[in-house]
Amino acid sequence: MEPAVTLKPEVPLSPASTTATSPLITTPVILKPKTAVMEAVEDIVYGSVAGVVGKYIEYPFDTVKVRLQSQPDHLPLRYTGPLDCFRQALRSDGLLGLYRGISAPLVGAALENSSLFFWERIGRDLTYGFGLASHDKPLSLQTLWLTGGFAGAMTSFILTPVELVKCKIQVPDTGGPATHKETAPLKPIPVIRDIFRHQGISGFWHGQLGTLIREAGGCAAWFGSKETTTKLFRQWNESKARSPEHLAQMKAEDALPLWQQAVAGASAGMAYNFLFFPADTVKSRMQTTPIGEQGPKKTFMGETAALWKQAGLKGFYRGCGITVLRSVPSSAFIFMVFDGLKKYLPMQ
Repeated sequence: MEPAVTLKPEVPLSPASTTATSPLITTPVILKPKTAVMEAVEDIVYGSVAGVVGKYIEYPFDTVKVRLQSQPDHLPLRYTGPLDCFRQALRSDGLLGLYRGISAPLVGAALENSSLFFWERIGRDLTYGFGLASHDKPLSLQTLWLTGGFAGAMTSFILTPVELVKCKIQVPDTGGPATHKETAPLKPIPVIRDIFRHQGISGFWHGQLGTLIREAGGCAAWFGSKETTTKLFRQWNESKARSPEHLAQMKAEDALPLWQQAVAGASAGMAYNFLFFPADTVKSRMQTTPIGEQGPKKTFMGETAALWKQAGLKGFYRGCGITVLRSVPSSAFIFMVFDGLKKYLPMQ
């Protein structure tokens, strides 16, 4: 990449050295482009910050979603719906109960979002490196959906252990009807210790197939929907330009109004959560089984068959509504925070 060049006025040597008609003498100043290392650092740091912000917004809804998804198939349903689940959680644990186990997900959110933005940029670099796209033209929407899927697939291997611990903390008891007095909240370290003692290192990737399907497909939709909506807004804004100069200024600034950024981010979150929700439901059922439970290990296909037999298609979408609802503010803030930090606090 060629370094950017700008012109900087020289300071006159004396008041008499310039007149009203003489132009300022200019000299070129070289502005170095960001290195690949600094791009990676930005993705990791700013992605982590954005992930933490989004997690605080969405976590109570996520707790309800996991409890709805993980209801045992051999017992009557504990919750009649999201509102009933909220009501029971508030009655038994209070408001803080909805944030039960948030410490591990905060770490997970930082890892997930920094990894997603990092691998998505790597995906873009690979498309250029293999000659699938030219630096002279913007990447096509099809390519951006593909790089998003690549980022999700790579991130799934980081995310599965974090979500395993999170799910076991969020649903400490799945063995019977709800009671007003639930078990004491679980902590991340004891849960990690128990998983390792009973299942070894490989136990932390229990449910990996469900995470892979959800993340690869969902992140293709996440990045792709955001970029698609952004492109539509840009075309709409440019069509309303008042003059050629105004149009040129809009293209040079290359920034959407804040509300349009929020809508683009929200559309990304809804697409991510809705399209591959059944895979997430099966994964949650696998990951909320009691640690050390006797009997054959639950598999993705086995849990899929059991859930279909118990509840049919609607069973795969338990908690989908509340999940899509929570993704609107969460995803909007994630993209606004990440893009805003990259724009206004660039790392040189």
